Amino acid sequence: MDYGFKTALDAILQIKWLSRINMSKRFAEAILLLGFVGIGVTLGLAFLKAPSVSINAFESPDAQRIFYWHVPAAWAAFIAFGFLFVGSALWFFRRSNLGWRMHVAGAEAGLATGLMTVWSGMVWGSAEWGVPWDWTDVRLNTFGLLTFLALFLILGRQSQPDGVESRDTFSTFGLFGFVLVPVTYVATRLWQIRHPGPVIGGGESGSLNSEMALILFLGAISFTIFIIGHILMSMRITSFEQRLESIQEAMDEV
Repeated sequence: MDYGFKTALDAILQIKWLSRINMSKRFAEAILLLGFVGIGVTLGLAFLKAPSVSINAFESPDAQRIFYWHVPAAWAAFIAFGFLFVGSALWFFRRSNLGWRMHVAGAEAGLATGLMTVWSGMVWGSAEWGVPWDWTDVRLNTFGLLTFLALFLILGRQSQPDGVESRDTFSTFGLFGFVLVPVTYVATRLWQIRHPGPVIGGGESGSLNSEMALILFLGAISFTIFIIGHILMSMRITSFEQRLESIQEAMDEV
């Protein structure tokens, strides 16, 4: 009787757990879809609605339209790397499983938005500078290192067995790698080589007219929604993986 009661209780708990997973899945998917739609609308407005800039300001004025994608993507990447930092700290200092899921989600979201930022920046660089990458520009290189860090954390986690030691190693990289975020943010204020100065918060009021600012704001909101949905989906998948691993360990002990 005790064994049958325990089995029934376990089944009920499993059903409740799966129900919570399905609800969180639908919510995360809705957020992610909303972000995708907003990003698509932003890109459409950038090419079809945004006003042109002065031909004297850029070598390739039309190429600057990619900024409406590039700047919000970089903003979302900073959010993701901040999330990675918090998750790494929670795991390293508190041994929090939630912190580890945040670490994984932050790395994956950081790679996704980091690649978007790097790709769009290379498109603009090819048109404006004649080269997709300038190794002398500080912001380009520090942001490239951030994206490479996210790639390293993802590939490293997939290639190593999950355990306390491997989690400690990767969370350490997440903690120290976050130093690149403020360096990247202030890079054009301290070393403006080729990369344009800050579009927002650069101390030059009126650098954007209202229509440009509105489209850029829509892009920032859309990418923020996208990154939230991406993180929620990633954390849900990692939670599912951890659950399967615990079940597998329990079965191996029988």
